[in-house]
Amino acid sequence: MQRDILTVSQLNRKARQLLETHMSLLWIEGELSNVARPSSGHWYFTLKDSGAQVRCAMFRNRNQLVRQPPQQGQQVLLRARVSLYEGRGDYQLIVEHMEDAGQGALHRAFDQLKAKLHHEGLFDPAYKQPLPEVPEHIGVITSPTGAAVRDILHVLERRFPSIPVSIFPVAVQGAEAPSQIVRALETANRLSDCDVLIVGRGGGSLEDLWSFNEEMVARAIAASRIPVVSAVGHEVDYTIADFVADYRAPTPSAAAEVLTPDGEAMLQQFCSYEILLEETMQRHIDKAQTRLDHLQARLQHPGQKLQAQAQTLDFLENRLHQAIEQKLVEQEHKLEQFWHRLETTNPEPYIYHLKDKLQHLGGQLQQHMHYALGGKQQAFAQQLALLNSLNPLNTLQRGYSVTRDAKGQVVHSAKQLCEGDIITSTLAEGQVTSVVSQT
Repeated sequence: MQRDILTVSQLNRKARQLLETHMSLLWIEGELSNVARPSSGHWYFTLKDSGAQVRCAMFRNRNQLVRQPPQQGQQVLLRARVSLYEGRGDYQLIVEHMEDAGQGALHRAFDQLKAKLHHEGLFDPAYKQPLPEVPEHIGVITSPTGAAVRDILHVLERRFPSIPVSIFPVAVQGAEAPSQIVRALETANRLSDCDVLIVGRGGGSLEDLWSFNEEMVARAIAASRIPVVSAVGHEVDYTIADFVADYRAPTPSAAAEVLTPDGEAMLQQFCSYEILLEETMQRHIDKAQTRLDHLQARLQHPGQKLQAQAQTLDFLENRLHQAIEQKLVEQEHKLEQFWHRLETTNPEPYIYHLKDKLQHLGGQLQQHMHYALGGKQQAFAQQLALLNSLNPLNTLQRGYSVTRDAKGQVVHSAKQLCEGDIITSTLAEGQVTSVVSQT
């Protein structure tokens, strides 16, 4: 039986893959110990409670988001994934997020509200309103004395000072803050002067920012007909307001940057457009001037054109006369050739010759006809005499007759006839019809 033998490295790799595949991110609470922060920037520590402990690692790209470095004995709340360090075979946690354990309840409330509103669709991008390209009037809902309003006004003054700004003063921290923020949103929508609103404040702890995690504030932002930009805290801070707003800016200053075009850049762009327009117009003018010069060069005075056409007409007339004269000469030459050929082939002598020949032949024809006619007449007389000698009518002249029966048949014998038959006898002069009485 073949055994499947693993190396230690293969075993640890399979164990790490098994842990990372089958265990998702976890929230874990405990006490820090053995905290180490080497020059690499990574953090290594142990998380423990009264009955167990586990090694943890938090790499530099994640621990940079933590406001305060970890302290020995600090009670913390971690979000981490389970893994295994293959080199030592140590089971460990790879920490993604760290916060003080005292804030755990707030985080749980945050997550619960976030899940609820997400399920209702308040975070759906389909419901986000587009921001105006260049706002006509900006409303700012924040503390009138905080650093956030000064940063926003400073950026607006620097980038596009012509945009009017309305401040809706509210408390951004404390028990009254959520209701004031809601009223300010309702007032801004009722007045309809602004086409975009900035809702926010400067940075602070989770407790400081909690007014922007209240459900009433989230629903007021979602219900606003005016697009809302959420600008709460610093870049690492996220609130429920950020998720329901139409746009989330990492800081109040960034919100002002997003909403306003760079006036200086636009002015430079307009200047470049002006230069481009001038250059384009100058090119068109130069092109038109060149074409005008070309057309002017081609354009002639009508008199000059008529003179040129008259000269051309004279030239063509001269060519026509020459062509006619040449054609006449050619035709005269051909006519002379035809006359010469006609004289050479004159039929008159030949006609006279044929006429003489015709007369001669006519004489011969008459002579031959006379001889032939005489011979024919003599032969005709002979034949006529012979015919007369054989003519039965001549026999009738000597007293004979020809008898025919009723059918016109010649009767040669009396036996052909019967008593009572009618017969006809042809005489030299006339006919006689008889009835046979006896045979």
